[in-house]
Amino acid sequence: MYDIVFISYHEPNAEENWKKLKKSYPMAKRVDGVKGIHQAHIEAAKKSFTSMFWVVDGDAVIEETFNFKHKPSKYNNQMVHIWRSRNPINGLVYGYGGVKLLPTELTKQVDVTTPDMTTSISKDLVLKEEVSNITAFNTDEFNTWKGAFRECVKLSSRAIKNQDDKETLERLKTWCSIGKERKFGDYAIKGAISGRKYGHANIDKPEELRKINDFDWLTERFNNERD
Repeated sequence: MYDIVFISYHEPNAEENWKKLKKSYPMAKRVDGVKGIHQAHIEAAKKSFTSMFWVVDGDAVIEETFNFKHKPSKYNNQMVHIWRSRNPINGLVYGYGGVKLLPTELTKQVDVTTPDMTTSISKDLVLKEEVSNITAFNTDEFNTWKGAFRECVKLSSRAIKNQDDKETLERLKTWCSIGKERKFGDYAIKGAISGRKYGHANIDKPEELRKINDFDWLTERFNNERD
């Protein structure tokens, strides 16, 4: 079995999710409080002693039916594997927040200047149909807004490699309009609308897009928008 690494950064439900994962997989490891998404994944890769390693995000609630037994063939063990996740606010099911299986050495060398970390590790992606978890990012006002804002910046700016334009537009529409009645759903919609606007405005400005990985900048923007 490949190493499992749980990556957390101040998610309110991280401790609960970590305990559940650790109970099922006692050998799981954790990276906590490392500033910068790229940097946290590099640190996770350094903790791994296997050629690939699993990544579980701090807000991920693993499905009971999911296991960590997948083993790629020798022909695709240098590819990024992404499982699907269920969005608790708008019902979308795709790779956002899903469990990932990453090549260890390539992750250590990831380009830290890119807006989207996952698609920068390898030029090849394997998208798995199975749902691995619920991405329970709607834990408070800020984390809900932040999750929606970051994802919709990446969607609207085409920061994710090989995006399907029609699929991307449908996802953006859903993010920006569905789920207001859900827990913190209004903050998800506000964050999505703001993220879509920011992504469109900065589509050819990589230095501006990189800011979505700066949590201090995100906090300041959230507070400014809320005021």
